Amino acid sequence: MKRGTELLGCEIAFMGGAMSWISERNLVSAISNNGGFGVIACGAMSPELLDTEISETRKRTDRPFGVNLITMHPDLMALIDVCGRHAVGHIVLAGGLPPPGAIERIKGTGAKLICFAPALALAKKLIRSGVDALVIEGMEAGGHIGPVSTSVLAQEILPEVAGEIPVFVAGGIGRGGAIAGYLEMGAAGVQLGTRFVCAHECIAHPNFKKAFIRASARDAIPSVQIDPRLPVIPVRALKNKEMEAFSAKQREVAALLDAGSIEMAEAQLQIEHYWAGALRRAVIDGDVESGSVMAGQSVGMVKQEQPVAEIIQELVDQAAAALERRAG
Repeated sequence: MKRGTELLGCEIAFMGGAMSWISERNLVSAISNNGGFGVIACGAMSPELLDTEISETRKRTDRPFGVNLITMHPDLMALIDVCGRHAVGHIVLAGGLPPPGAIERIKGTGAKLICFAPALALAKKLIRSGVDALVIEGMEAGGHIGPVSTSVLAQEILPEVAGEIPVFVAGGIGRGGAIAGYLEMGAAGVQLGTRFVCAHECIAHPNFKKAFIRASARDAIPSVQIDPRLPVIPVRALKNKEMEAFSAKQREVAALLDAGSIEMAEAQLQIEHYWAGALRRAVIDGDVESGSVMAGQSVGMVKQEQPVAEIIQELVDQAAAALERRAG
C-alpha cells in the first residue's frame, strides 16, 4: 500500500469512488480528513460548478483530494483548466480512452493522472501514454460497469503491470479481507464507493440510505441494452421502476436515431443526461422508486449508517487481521 499512499499523498490508500451527486464537498473532505483519498465526482457539472465544488472542498480539508472527470464531457478541456487553476493534485479520468490532447493538458497542470483500465491491452496503452496510476474496476461496482468481474481483472492485469505503475482495484469490495487479498496480488490500494454511501457525512437522502441498508447483493442489477446500435454502457443499480423506465428511454432515443433527427454522439449524451437526472431524483429528492439507486453488489455488506472514520477503521482492522492470519 506504500506506493498507493505515496502517489496519493494520504495515509491509507483508499480512494473514494466518484459517485455523481454523492461524492461532493462533504463526503470527499470527510474521506480525506480521515486518512483516505476523497474524489469529487464532476459528472455532468459545468466548469463553473466544478470551480465552486473544489473551492468548497478546500474549505473543509487541507488534505489531498482528486477530481474525477468523464472523457465524453463536452467541456472536458475547460474542466481540466479549472482543476489546473486550483492546483488539484490528482485528476481521475473515466469513460474510455482520453481524447487527443487531454493527457498533455492534464500533465501541463502538474497533476498526477489516474485512468480506468477495463482490459489489459488498454492498461498497457495508457501506461505508454504516460498515466501515473490505473484503476481496474470490475462489473460488481455500482453505476457504469464493464463486462468483467473484479477478481478476473485483478488476476489478468495486476501480474502484468503492477510492477510498472500503481494499480487500484475497485468493484464489489465490502470487507478488509478482500482488500488484503488484492494488496497481496500487487495492488497499491483500492477504490470504494458503495461502502461510503451510508456514511453520516454523505448528503444522500435518508430514503436512499435506507434502500442500501435493506438491499442484498442480488438486488443490485445491471441495466439491459435494448438496441444494439445504441452503445449504452450498462449501469448497476437496485431493482425498481426506474430500471424499466430506462428501457423505454432507450427505445425513444433509438427512434430519434432512426428518424435521423439526432447523431450518435447526441444520442449517447441524452442517455448520460437521463442517468444524471434519474440519479439526482433518488439521491437528492429521495425518490427511490422512479429515481436511479446506483449501487454495487457490496451493498449487501452495508448494514447501518456510520461515520466515515468508523468505516475506514473497520476496513483497515479487517485487512490487518487477514494479513496477520496469513503470516501466522
